[in-house]
Amino acid sequence: MKFNSLFPVIWTDNLEESIGFYTHVLGFSLIDANSKEHWAFIEKDKVKIMLTLPKHKTSIGKIGFSGSFYFNISNVNELWEDLNTITKICYRIENFAWGMREFAIYDNNGYILQFGQAINEISTEE
Repeated sequence: MKFNSLFPVIWTDNLEESIGFYTHVLGFSLIDANSKEHWAFIEKDKVKIMLTLPKHKTSIGKIGFSGSFYFNISNVNELWEDLNTITKICYRIENFAWGMREFAIYDNNGYILQFGQAINEISTEE
């Protein structure tokens, strides 16, 4: 058996606001949406995400996630420069002992979005 991809479905209280955050702030494209069913499909490069209002039969309380979404990207320094003054920062960019340079922000729902790049890749591109 082969796992082909992970396609997170992110719950939100405000679908339009979430679409705006992911498309305008992070540069995702809106691929499809259904206002009657309250969902949107966004994509950037190889990353695909579904945004949706919680189903009425689901009792979740507050919107949230007990982990984070980690994006492995090709130029972490450039993205940091683009985002560090326009988003709420979880932690600032730094190098970690496990060989990654990374930072984290909060999206409009409070989800933690981490962005990282292997340190050994950075020296070859700059």
